[in-house]
Amino acid sequence: MTREARGRGHLSSIDMLPEEAEEDIVWALEQLRESKLPQTTILEEFNLRLADKGIDPISKSAFGRYSIRKARQFRQLDAVRRMSAELVETLGPEGPDEVTVMVAEMIKTAAYQALEGGELSTKEIMELSRSLQSAVGAQSKSDEYRKQLEQRVSQQVEAAADRAEQVVREAGLSAEAIAQMRREFLGVK
Repeated sequence: MTREARGRGHLSSIDMLPEEAEEDIVWALEQLRESKLPQTTILEEFNLRLADKGIDPISKSAFGRYSIRKARQFRQLDAVRRMSAELVETLGPEGPDEVTVMVAEMIKTAAYQALEGGELSTKEIMELSRSLQSAVGAQSKSDEYRKQLEQRVSQQVEAAADRAEQVVREAGLSAEAIAQMRREFLGVK
């Protein structure tokens, strides 16, 4: 049994390797990702691992094409991670909630574009539907969490105001002065 190809086009030699080669493919990908060994060394070791399982070797050109494709994917993934981290950092405390909304909107847009292209299998449509459902669910949970957090902070501010009121009352301030302080400094009544 062979592994399924991702996307359109011809299956590569590596895509057509049997399931027993999966851990070796993962190993090769990790080595490519780390960029510590030369590609030729990774290919040699990869082919030795395949030979131990009785699987024919992968050609240098096929491995090179595969490596280039994966390097592009790694760069895209790294760029998305960097942008996400910078975005969350610049958005401050509201950031994660806003990022959840943005990601959900991006998934919705991608789903629309994919459906508009009309080249999806029923399985891909189902997976797209599940992704969209998960994104909408994440939006809802994020909103619920934010509301709970706001309520908790509000309760803490109110409790701090009550404690401060007790302290200033014991110090002899009038009720009117205390009420004025609550309004001006804490924004509570």
